[in-house]
Amino acid sequence: MAAYDPKAAEEAERLYPEALADGRLILTTTKEEATEGADALVICTEWKRFMAPNFDQLALALRQKLIFDGRNLYDPERLAELGWTYFAIGRGASVQAVV
Repeated sequence: MAAYDPKAAEEAERLYPEALADGRLILTTTKEEATEGADALVICTEWKRFMAPNFDQLALALRQKLIFDGRNLYDPERLAELGWTYFAIGRGASVQAVV
């Protein structure tokens, strides 16, 4: 699993040294690097840098157009129109694109 969070990276290194050592966890230096080849995007923070992604670029990076959004940053209807499967955790507004 690849993760990007420059504010939490130091703490993650302290808490998960074994996972880092054996490759189960990879801390990346950019959000783009974290999504490259990933199965899905999971949003766990509402930082401004995550609020307006380039969904076309994101679709090219991810293996599938799938987002689990724990901070409800995006509009479910817009993502459905763009062909994404989107789970807005806690909002009840999950959508799956019709293919």
